[in-house]
Amino acid sequence: MINRLRRSDEWKFFAVLPQAGRSLAAMWWVVLGLRGLLPAVFAVVTGSLVGAVSGGKSLLGPLLLMGVVFVLLQTLTPLHQAIGANLGSKTAAWLYDRLMEVCIRPPGIGHLERPELTDDLTMARDFDLGISGPPLPISMDFISGGLVMMLSGIAQAAVLLRYHWWAPLLIGGPWAATHVILRDSAVWQDRNTEVVLEAQRHADYAYRLAVDAPAAKELRLFGLAGWTVDRFAARRRQLFDLRWQALHNP
Repeated sequence: MINRLRRSDEWKFFAVLPQAGRSLAAMWWVVLGLRGLLPAVFAVVTGSLVGAVSGGKSLLGPLLLMGVVFVLLQTLTPLHQAIGANLGSKTAAWLYDRLMEVCIRPPGIGHLERPELTDDLTMARDFDLGISGPPLPISMDFISGGLVMMLSGIAQAAVLLRYHWWAPLLIGGPWAATHVILRDSAVWQDRNTEVVLEAQRHADYAYRLAVDAPAAKELRLFGLAGWTVDRFAARRRQLFDLRWQALHNP
């Protein structure tokens, strides 16, 4: 099980973050943990404040604690977004450096003509341009949002466990079930199939023909601009159709 976890894409991705920026990655994880735990802390603090009011006790401590938790709830989210954007930029740059090393380290250019390497380069370029998905500086916010929701649910289930053993199962069970049921419709699992990679490769080729100056001048000279644009549009629509079918008909 441990070996399977280490071979997973999630493990590989999170292992890259500290290599790209150790201090930023540490701050990103710390703020993520705080964001996940603070909703449960806020619920407990609210209960203590209500108890203090009902019992006629001093409100200074509960109010002060609630103010601190409330301010953190409001400020940590934009702070986490800024840290995630910087970490995503550094991680994307680090990955591109590794990709460039892989391309230029072997002698000669024969390896650059391998179809599988072309597919990987095309996919990396599409993600960086935001064509196949949001680039990494933007994706970090989506990733952190999902992790915060998961950690927040676990923390609040732990609070419910303090009162009744069945309460976390009653409240957290349906919440966890939605994640399991919708898992296949949230992630494009088969994006590395030959059909998807071929459509992506041809779309990138047509795009480069249309926008790179040397090829674009030749296309306009021989009247092939419309054919190139139609070819790009057809391949790109095919990619969107494949993604739609994969996410909505798992």
